[in-house]
Amino acid sequence: MSKHSTRREWLGMAAAALPAAPRIRRVEVFPVSYPVAAHFKFLTQGGRPAVFVKLTAEDGSHGWGQSVPVPTWSYETLESVVTTIDKYLAPVLAGRDPFDIAGAHAAMNRAISPSFSTGMPIAKAGVDLALHDLTARLRQHSVAERWGRRPLERITLSWTVNPASLEETDRLVEEGRRRGYRNFNTKVAPDPKHDLELCRRVRRLAPDCFLWADANGGYDLATALSVAPKLADAGVNVLEQPLPANRLTGYRELRKQGALPIIMDEGVVSSVELVEFIRLGLLDGLAMKPARTAGLWDARRQIEIVQEAGLMFLGSGLTDPDVALAAAVQLYCAYGLKFPAALNAPQFLTGSFLKKPLAVRNGEVDFPAGPGLGVEVDEERLRGQRT
Repeated sequence: MSKHSTRREWLGMAAAALPAAPRIRRVEVFPVSYPVAAHFKFLTQGGRPAVFVKLTAEDGSHGWGQSVPVPTWSYETLESVVTTIDKYLAPVLAGRDPFDIAGAHAAMNRAISPSFSTGMPIAKAGVDLALHDLTARLRQHSVAERWGRRPLERITLSWTVNPASLEETDRLVEEGRRRGYRNFNTKVAPDPKHDLELCRRVRRLAPDCFLWADANGGYDLATALSVAPKLADAGVNVLEQPLPANRLTGYRELRKQGALPIIMDEGVVSSVELVEFIRLGLLDGLAMKPARTAGLWDARRQIEIVQEAGLMFLGSGLTDPDVALAAAVQLYCAYGLKFPAALNAPQFLTGSFLKKPLAVRNGEVDFPAGPGLGVEVDEERLRGQRT
């Protein structure tokens, strides 16, 4: 962990000089569903589930978070997020100082214990985002400013190419280019033949792009060792999560092979295992997802760990809409993301519960510069359309 992180945690900075913070009075959850606009391997046409989380303090001030379960990606569901927050997390948060985010995570981790790593991280992420939003609003700063960071004005996004058939590849790349995207990420595995042709086509159509292949743990080791050099020859820049998360010796072999930078995602939930995996020489970088890390609290630490180790930090997401998307953009702008971010909710989802949705222009999204996470939830609409 960064030796500087503790010293600059904004929770404790000048706390004695500020008035006592109002305590948390109420935690509410609002399950919703976003319509899906295009084919994506982890989403169904039935909609993209999400859970808004509202924390209200004693003085009536409030903050918003959002949990983004994807049952086809991880074990958490909309129903499990709702019951986890309602029955287990809300009771241990009531009466707490919202500025003690470390203490809030400790309390949540006692209520829902870890297995190999943090238990129910997607549910906890919604609470974490709401805590960051509330406390930054109370101080009239953006979350990035509360961290003492000078954020980028905007970040570049990557367009996801996940065709149902190879014949759709040209059309999907052209659609992304028409909407101003200049960089692309592909979903690969388990079929190397398909994957190589897909990546060759994308590279041919976008010769100057940053091309990011994500296997989501879909290869076995022999296939991954065989396909990695061929993907490199096809023009791929990085290979994300080529093996299942628990195949650690396989990651070490791929890293030693050195055909492509090996990026971890699903296998890294907390900074504890991240440090271990770096020591074991398993990765060249990390695809960050605040949802996967139980929110911004540990996500910051993970980015600092990766940066201090001289490894790659990539920005990703779980097709994060609205508040979750704003939180990811806050984080990536605050930490100077250098690579195009695979935040694809604007590509695959329609609808919004924000008064002013985040807009993508020319393949870029601006830093949400208002107080807190920088967005305003349309609570009336949310209460009227909760699932």
